[in-house]
Amino acid sequence: MSIYKKALGKQFQYLHPMLQKRYEISSLNSFQGAGVMKKLSRGPVWLYPFFFLGTKWKLLFPEYGDNISFVIKNTPRKGKNGEEQVHWERIFYFDKKKRYFNALMSLDEERSIIKDYLGEPALMYSDLAFNVNDASGSITIQSQDQRLVLGRWEIPLPRIFQGLATVTESYLEKEKAFHIKVKVENPIIGSLFSYEGVFRDDASDKESISY
Repeated sequence: MSIYKKALGKQFQYLHPMLQKRYEISSLNSFQGAGVMKKLSRGPVWLYPFFFLGTKWKLLFPEYGDNISFVIKNTPRKGKNGEEQVHWERIFYFDKKKRYFNALMSLDEERSIIKDYLGEPALMYSDLAFNVNDASGSITIQSQDQRLVLGRWEIPLPRIFQGLATVTESYLEKEKAFHIKVKVENPIIGSLFSYEGVFRDDASDKESISY
């Protein structure tokens, strides 16, 4: 059983069937897809050095624009203690540059929370809460408590220094594609990073999807 199915519990059955298939990632199943981000934005220009620095950890990047090709890969892994993990690799194509937004997720079974370590090596940690929107069968993912990761040390971040993410993923029957919308916001600065687009599973790299 996938960590996402465990985290959602009974809610999992209310997901759209294609989203159930998408999040049934386990030692027997992985996921790969490709598509186009209709719009990709980042925060104020003065944050550029931080976004550029984030490229060293495959976490953030300064580029932005419209109709950006991307690939998503979700691969099951095993931690040192036998913990089930899912590696997220998201690759965005800007002309000749490839930018990454990677993470490693696992399950906190006691709290039914997904543990999300962002970057390679991990630089940030966030609790993730998963919820299903019953009417549409879509899924919403929201970040909660966050910590700065410095090697073995994890330092809790005050709310004013956090980048809180809201992710909504649904399935578009007409387009036969997944729709995703991501917003990362700070309580003081406002929007830090956002993207919205569509992708299909088992697609080749940089497949063109029309809007």
